[in-house]
Amino acid sequence: MKTHCGVVSIVFLFCCGLSGSVVADNRFEIHVIDKQTRRGVPMVELTTVDDVVYITDSAGRTALDELELFGVAVFFKVHSPGYEVAKDKFGMEGVRLNIEPGKSHTIEVTRTNIAERLYRITGRDIYLDTVRLGYAAPIKNPLGSGKVVGQDTVQSVSYRNQLWWFWGDTNRLAYPLGLFRTAGSVSERPDSGGLDPSVGIDHQYFIKDDGFVRAMVEVPNKEGVVWIHGTCAVPDGKGQEHIVAQYSRRMGLTEPLEQGIVLWNDDRAMFEVHEVIDLKERWRILQGHPIRHSDAGVDYLYFGNPFSVTRVPATLSALSNRDAYESFTCREELEGDFPSEVQLANSKPLRDSLGRLVWSWKKAPPVTQRDERRWLKDGLIKIEEAHYLPRDIGSHERIVEMHAGTVQWNAYRKRWVMVAIEQARDQKSPSFLGEVFYSEAPTPQGPFLKAIKIATHPRQSFYNPCHHPFFDQNGGRLIYFEGTYCNTFTNSPATPRYNYNQMMYRLSLEDPRLEQIFTP
Repeated sequence: MKTHCGVVSIVFLFCCGLSGSVVADNRFEIHVIDKQTRRGVPMVELTTVDDVVYITDSAGRTALDELELFGVAVFFKVHSPGYEVAKDKFGMEGVRLNIEPGKSHTIEVTRTNIAERLYRITGRDIYLDTVRLGYAAPIKNPLGSGKVVGQDTVQSVSYRNQLWWFWGDTNRLAYPLGLFRTAGSVSERPDSGGLDPSVGIDHQYFIKDDGFVRAMVEVPNKEGVVWIHGTCAVPDGKGQEHIVAQYSRRMGLTEPLEQGIVLWNDDRAMFEVHEVIDLKERWRILQGHPIRHSDAGVDYLYFGNPFSVTRVPATLSALSNRDAYESFTCREELEGDFPSEVQLANSKPLRDSLGRLVWSWKKAPPVTQRDERRWLKDGLIKIEEAHYLPRDIGSHERIVEMHAGTVQWNAYRKRWVMVAIEQARDQKSPSFLGEVFYSEAPTPQGPFLKAIKIATHPRQSFYNPCHHPFFDQNGGRLIYFEGTYCNTFTNSPATPRYNYNQMMYRLSLEDPRLEQIFTP
């Protein structure tokens, strides 16, 4: 990666908030920083006694310009998921500040999360207070671009030496209904002129004449939303790479109306339908975030959500060949190409003459968390035999049920690492889909035996997290992942500007708190 001393200095000064006192004369700056890294912390709520809330931007700054507060002492309660501030003698978590125009105050918070929240990726006013206070922002469009105010669930792929990004539904200010046929953008790789991922991403959106993002998927003359999954790049018969994805046309969170494979048209900058696949097909389709891995000399795409339980040769022709797919399973043989839910629910694990589970790649449906939970409940397997039921290191009796995430190879750990969220099934968890866990395994398909929480979002969601391996730094010691932060699936109020947008986190695999998962 090309590094220039000047750029590194600017990044350091920005992150530490030491770029000089440039506070506008008519504003009071509050800068909230991570006590450990000295970096600004986004999405910190500063609440007055009369419940007026100020929220820090992606640099950890908020700008107060209320004239009636100047010369007044104000107490602010400080709150941010995964961070805390020292309590006073009465147990109050906050600070009392004398508000003076042109002045600033820094609040240090202690990070309780293992992962570090870095910045908001999408939406508007990402660095609003930074701009208002006169500081230079690290990205080209600090107040947003593409008229985007919210985006759901990222898919990313490295293609033609650039990073290509696609999202699900996209919100806009002009009307409650936005874009429901996938938005997209391109950015430069960090090793080819792009920003350091610790600083941000300069997205170049595909937009219409009115400046709002345009649809990335063309499914002609059909109603419903269109979402894509399993986005990756594979070669055709001539060795030419193409971006492909699995598409699903539906009327929201219901059963799909249509599914198949879409192929990226470089000339039109658009996904086009390459193949329509029978809706009965549930496992021989791209899912999640595929990874490339060679086994016995064959280059495969491994995929699942989050576990890599299915694979297919990494070629365009193989994706359309249902017989080319196979899954990792220890299930007894099932009849028919499309086993019913009843067949799957009544299936049992296969053991050898010594009583050991027989795991292998077969042209049959994969074993899932649901199967292992049922087998465990029915006494057909022991917890030590499960591949996809990791135990929380805080309580080895508690199984962490993973909902969605990614599995990627890590050069530092020399293992396959998983970042995924838990789907909570009881009221003990702080959130239903907001607790992020880390796990690792010797192979892409597991077994994933232990998990440790790395980020929390109480009473909010942070779903579909995605670890971006092209951002890994320091030989894999630092990894980056983003997810959709929102109040969907909760009864909690939305966080202004941050709601329904992508948030970036960084995780150091050298953090001593992770040692618990590395030990046998």
